[in-house]
Amino acid sequence: MDPLLEMLKKNARESDAVLAKELGTTEADIKARIAAYEKDGVLRGFRALINSARIEDPTVRAVIELRIRPEREGGFDRLAARISQCPQVESMFLMSGGFDLMLFVKGKNLQEVANFVSVNLATIDGVLSTATHFMLKTYKDQGILMEGERYDDRLQVSP
Repeated sequence: MDPLLEMLKKNARESDAVLAKELGTTEADIKARIAAYEKDGVLRGFRALINSARIEDPTVRAVIELRIRPEREGGFDRLAARISQCPQVESMFLMSGGFDLMLFVKGKNLQEVANFVSVNLATIDGVLSTATHFMLKTYKDQGILMEGERYDDRLQVSP
């Protein structure tokens, strides 16, 4: 991966001047490369990673696994595109293994997420089964520890 993209993944707020210095190039080059990545769809946006345990956030999040029937001529893509339009869906991935799609969804409460699954997802023609897992606590997200603590995984030895 381009070192510029690696640096932006670690800190998207880093100034063009710092990025240019670290990469041994000019600010104009950095601006042009970022603009090209945005134009080509490589960079899709810049977001803050928020530790929801530290704020008042009543949002409920869940991981939903879907087993779906691929369509002739369209495979998984048409059904995935339809599901991705739902506002509850934050992220969605085509997966290998026992399920085909993995969705990360959010709702105001458990009932809202449950209704989304039973009313919106399970009733779609081509959805064969679902498995819902509610997220209880986030320890690490996108490579960032949420509590900032490093755990010593060595075995404790007592005298």
